Amino acid sequence: MLSGFKQFILRGNVVDLAVGVVIGAAFGSVVTAFTTDLLTPLIAALVGKPDFSAVNFTVGTAVFKLGDFINALVSFLLVAAAVYFFVVTPINALIARSRKDPAPADPTTKKCPECKMEVPIDARRCGFCTSQLSAAQAA
Repeated sequence: MLSGFKQFILRGNVVDLAVGVVIGAAFGSVVTAFTTDLLTPLIAALVGKPDFSAVNFTVGTAVFKLGDFINALVSFLLVAAAVYFFVVTPINALIARSRKDPAPADPTTKKCPECKMEVPIDARRCGFCTSQLSAAQAA
C-alpha cells in the first residue's frame, strides 16, 4: 500500500502540479502587489480615490455592502487585465513566433497544356479535351 502511494506521489504530473500551484501562489502575490501598489494609485490619480466601501444600502435590518462588491470587482478586473497583458499576451506572441509554418502540400493536380483545365497529377489523358498528357507535364 505504501509503495503505491510512493509511486503516485513521485509521478511526474503530480510533482508538476505541485510546482505549478506553488509558482501560481507566488505569482498571485506579485500580481496583487502590482495592482494594489501601482494600478490602484494610478486610477486614484486619474479619477479620485477608488474606494467604494462606504457605498451601501439598507432594506429592513439587512445591510447590503454594494461598495465592497464594487471594490472586489474592480480588483478582479485589474488582476485579470494585468495577467492578460503581462503574461498571456507575451506568452502567446512567443509561442506564435516559435511555431514553424507547415510545409506546403504536394500538388494533387496539374493543368492541361491544351485546355488549361485542372486534371489529377497522375492523369495520362485530359478528361476535358482528351489530349494526351506526359508525366513530365506540370503546371
